[in-house]
Amino acid sequence: MAGINGFVIWRGIFKLRQSRGDLVDKSWDESKKMWGIAGPAILTAVSQFSIGFVTVAFIGHLGDLELAAVSVVQNVIEGFVYGVMLGMGSALETLCGQAVGAGQFNMLGIYMQRSWIITGVTALILIPFYIFASPILKLLHQSKDISELAGRYSIWVIPQLFAYAVNFPIQKFLQSQSRVWVMTIISMVTLVIHVLLNWVLVTKLGYGLGGAAIAGNISWWLIILAQIIYVVSGYFPDAWTGFSVLAFQNLYGFVKLSLASAIMLCLELWYFTAIILLVGGLKNPEIAVDAISICMNLQLWALMVAIGFNAAISVRVSNELGAGHPKAAKFSLVVAVSTSILFGILFTAAILASRDQFPKLFTSKPIVMKETSKLGYFLAATIFINSIQPVLHGVAVGAGWQFQVALINIVCYYVFGLPVGAILGYKVKLGVEGIWSGMLVGCLLQTVILLVVMLRTNWQKEALQAEDRIRAWGGESPQIT
Repeated sequence: MAGINGFVIWRGIFKLRQSRGDLVDKSWDESKKMWGIAGPAILTAVSQFSIGFVTVAFIGHLGDLELAAVSVVQNVIEGFVYGVMLGMGSALETLCGQAVGAGQFNMLGIYMQRSWIITGVTALILIPFYIFASPILKLLHQSKDISELAGRYSIWVIPQLFAYAVNFPIQKFLQSQSRVWVMTIISMVTLVIHVLLNWVLVTKLGYGLGGAAIAGNISWWLIILAQIIYVVSGYFPDAWTGFSVLAFQNLYGFVKLSLASAIMLCLELWYFTAIILLVGGLKNPEIAVDAISICMNLQLWALMVAIGFNAAISVRVSNELGAGHPKAAKFSLVVAVSTSILFGILFTAAILASRDQFPKLFTSKPIVMKETSKLGYFLAATIFINSIQPVLHGVAVGAGWQFQVALINIVCYYVFGLPVGAILGYKVKLGVEGIWSGMLVGCLLQTVILLVVMLRTNWQKEALQAEDRIRAWGGESPQIT
């Protein structure tokens, strides 16, 4: 009897070790798939974001007014426009990702062309926000000097608006097929060119804001042209078969999904824009805007890592749901969140360790450096929360939950976050720290709600919905396993 009991115990231990070994192997395989997308996506996001980052760094040494003007354009006007354009292009993340999972490559080029039509029309509609940036900013109670200078700069960067219209659909087309390394190389080479252009036009030739705008326009269109050449050069024989009139069919349904994506992302990005506007209403707005803009730029730079995982998890979830593998989609979520949290901890520690030093990268004004340093703890907390949040958004896009997340954003950000920030900043007189505290409340609440939603998700049902979506947009769906 003792021998039998011992055998049962050892067999149980062996099975436990075997299951742990299987879990480790499975996690390793998923991590490799995740990093295959996230790694180059992170480098691409950092490189493209750094175009604006470099611009701010060069302009910051011209003066406080110039820095504030460019920061307001980037965070308010371009932040608004970027959110709309990215959102309108993000419908491809759901459709292309699930189509790839189902093996329906023939529709990818058509989807991208439909998205180009939609984002191109959207860009035309958004031009007035650039042309009338100055009165818009004044209407939003920004200072007269900042608004007028920002208005001139915004007109000069209109070509970048149409670059966004072409760029985002191409990115989703490439990401859905895990073909991102060429896009990464293009972005990194362009970033080097952008630094040289700013050095020549802004520093050496002294063209100021105009030179910075020209450098940005050239850099963005270099990215676009290189990506288009890659797509049409025969590397995608199944996914790209040339331009087709089919791109003009089913536009209504495509617009609906694009609008849902745009609303979700815009509510997210406009939240940070609203924070800049609240800060602009404080005393000494130039100093306050400079300080929070520097922190926002660093936060967004750190956010690029999480955005890489956002892209990766969106592709993995959409591919697995499209292929009819709900359990694999759920496991991808766990691996992505765990990895992104680890990087969030590292970035948070880095900010806390260097909070008295990083302001020097952007400004030589002691008062701006002092105010920026005060926000170090708030910046660190925000970076940690944002190591989780974008990954959850990626899951939402991969599964097609854009509308539901938009509702969550409204409640967390605009019902709680902004009012709390306004009360703490103005009524309680905590200034920038109070406004940022309100932002943190909204971000934390949203993250908790999304985690709860995903823990309660029926992934089998999501796979069935993906099957219906694929069938509606053309093609057969695989069996769900």
